[in-house]
Amino acid sequence: MVTLSELQIKDIIVVEEGRRLGNITDLEIDGERGRITHLIVGLKGKVMGLFGKDEEIKIPWDHILTIGKDVILIRKNGNPQLNATHLED
Repeated sequence: MVTLSELQIKDIIVVEEGRRLGNITDLEIDGERGRITHLIVGLKGKVMGLFGKDEEIKIPWDHILTIGKDVILIRKNGNPQLNATHLED
């Protein structure tokens, strides 16, 4: 089992580019099915959720390739939010 606090410290990496997106700030859950539907990743500009623009990326759960010890590997799979130029390098 993995807790939210354990997920939040893992880096999110887009495998097609080897690019680091950031870390999980929240989860979206389907209350009827009791399943996680999306990972929410806060973008650069926000400091500890307090300062800066309120930008985030929603990553569908089915875009996750693997959850490792230190990273979560995801695939782009046509997600237009992952094409933004202001993401972390």
